[in-house]
Amino acid sequence: MTANNTGKGRILLSLTGWSPDVWLDQLAKTAPHRTVTLEPDSEADPSIDYAVVWKQPPGLLSKLPNLKAIFSLGAGVDHVFVDTSLPNVPIVRVVSPNLTTRMSEYVVWQVLDHHRQGRLYRAQQAARIWDEDRNQKAAADLTVGIMGLGELGRDAAAKLRMMGFQVSGWARTEKHIEGVTCYAGSDGLGAFLASADILVVLLPLTPETSEILNRDLFARMTKVGPLDAPVLINAGRGGLQNEADILTALDQGLLSAVTLDVFQQEPLADDSPLWNHPKVTITPHAAAASMPSSLIAPIIAQMDAHDRGEPLVNLVDRKVGY
Repeated sequence: MTANNTGKGRILLSLTGWSPDVWLDQLAKTAPHRTVTLEPDSEADPSIDYAVVWKQPPGLLSKLPNLKAIFSLGAGVDHVFVDTSLPNVPIVRVVSPNLTTRMSEYVVWQVLDHHRQGRLYRAQQAARIWDEDRNQKAAADLTVGIMGLGELGRDAAAKLRMMGFQVSGWARTEKHIEGVTCYAGSDGLGAFLASADILVVLLPLTPETSEILNRDLFARMTKVGPLDAPVLINAGRGGLQNEADILTALDQGLLSAVTLDVFQQEPLADDSPLWNHPKVTITPHAAAASMPSSLIAPIIAQMDAHDRGEPLVNLVDRKVGY
């Protein structure tokens, strides 16, 4: 593909594991004033202004002399940082109301399913058991703890509060969110974990958070409440969890149930014991899918604004990795 005649450089679209067709189609509809290419003409192609990526090949972006910014097509950016030769240009996180709403839908769905004993009732239906003797607590009797209080975590907290749940939250740095009991840093982690009947994890994946969901952390979740042992819901990143430790925690009663949308290896291996564990709910990295129709418009709007001299927003802090 050749550069267009608008005076704007080209967009490099680089995807691994996703078909580019729907993204190309959406880019053509949203940005007819720009030209998109799937590959640079050379490793130092001067026509590339912006890169839109999902798991781009390492080294692809390193020598593009006129690259102005890198846009991630996922809510997280750990896939971008796998490339250790990234050029020193801004990296932009995708922030989309559609993606945020989808994640909150998923979190509310799974919290309610555990709270209202969905797994038990499905098992009773399969066995044709009619048992009305259930001690169903109100939402206000449970505390949902959210690890990660960024855009996704804050929205999920607001939706859960609307449902009547008590909500606590934990982040690396101090946060203030109305109606949410917030904890921060290593000093606040223990009290936060002790507060949660249901632990929802929406953390970014960084070297500091890698396998943070391990047996030591589960042992600190000491609360015995309406669900007996706490429940874990991870819709963040698979690298946050040690799956062997999750299974051990379930078998030892440190956790009463888990929902996992993400895994250390994806797709999840056929022989993984998670598939058949009676206390595990699995979804296939489907909590908040990246939809071209909702993500491309804000990305193009940012590019156009940046070309007018306006600052980029939702920038990644390279020092912390998100």
